[in-house]
Amino acid sequence: MSLLNDLTADMVSAMKNRDKETLATVRMLKAAVQNEQIEQGHDLTSDEEVAVMAREYKQRKESLEEFEQAGRQDLVDKTKAEMKVVEKYMPQQLSADDVKKIVDETIKAVNASSMKDFGKVMGAVMPKVKGQADGKLVNQTVKEELNK
Repeated sequence: MSLLNDLTADMVSAMKNRDKETLATVRMLKAAVQNEQIEQGHDLTSDEEVAVMAREYKQRKESLEEFEQAGRQDLVDKTKAEMKVVEKYMPQQLSADDVKKIVDETIKAVNASSMKDFGKVMGAVMPKVKGQADGKLVNQTVKEELNK
């Protein structure tokens, strides 16, 4: 079942349950997927769907940080609720230990030895963890491992 079908089914369910917050978030996600589909000119692959969900999650995460700094608890709560809904459609996230393990394996595979090889390592790691790990975490882990 495609992501659009899942979103439509969840939208109907949210309507029946009169869950306005979930409904609004699911509608936004569905619109984002449909907009991407129109932009690409074809049905999205599962990787492209994951990329859309990751982008939506990242936007909310950045907004959350700004709302917390501004002391807007009402928006913080709303954004956290939206993030929970978005997480439902994303693949299982890797733990920091899993990311470290993948980075270590990749460093050995590409024979990286210093920070000069940072781009080569990142280029090899990111496709492996696409949608399953935050880019900031991967970036930080690669830097730590290359600086040892």
